[in-house]
Amino acid sequence: MLKQYLEAGRIVGTHGVRGEMRVECWCDSPSFLSKFKTLYLDEGKTALSVSCRPHKNIALVTVRGVDSIEKADELRGKILYIDRGDVRLAEGAHFVQDIIGLKVTDADTGEVYGTVRDVLKTGSNDVYEMQGADKKLFYIPVIPDIIVRPDIEGGAVYIRPMKGLFDDED
Repeated sequence: MLKQYLEAGRIVGTHGVRGEMRVECWCDSPSFLSKFKTLYLDEGKTALSVSCRPHKNIALVTVRGVDSIEKADELRGKILYIDRGDVRLAEGAHFVQDIIGLKVTDADTGEVYGTVRDVLKTGSNDVYEMQGADKKLFYIPVIPDIIVRPDIEGGAVYIRPMKGLFDDED
């Protein structure tokens, strides 16, 4: 089951004396976070009316009712969430949080190779960091020649591994 509320970042400090907070973004960019008017605390239990703006590699967030450095400092370390329903993803795009934990499965044989531990952004294409049953790490390029299809609801990503992906033998 997909989570309704997704981690978007963590409040890491204050900015100025009027309650603005610095947020380390865990989403695509501070600009992405700045599109939201509502963010959440406590895994979606507490809604916050916010305004956000990008500032270098962080987002500066103002929360309605938090108007002093002391009130803002009380929120330091808290995780901010977005509601999945507030985001429209492009066709074929997925949230990284939905990919992590998927079983990497051979599209032809059904063999399970391991589990996706992380999604690495390389610039040209993403790379899935997969951990095998023997705890060894493998890196799977997210390209059409390898990734057949992700099945988020089914808990798997189906692949056709290229030669040498899992071993160095011919």
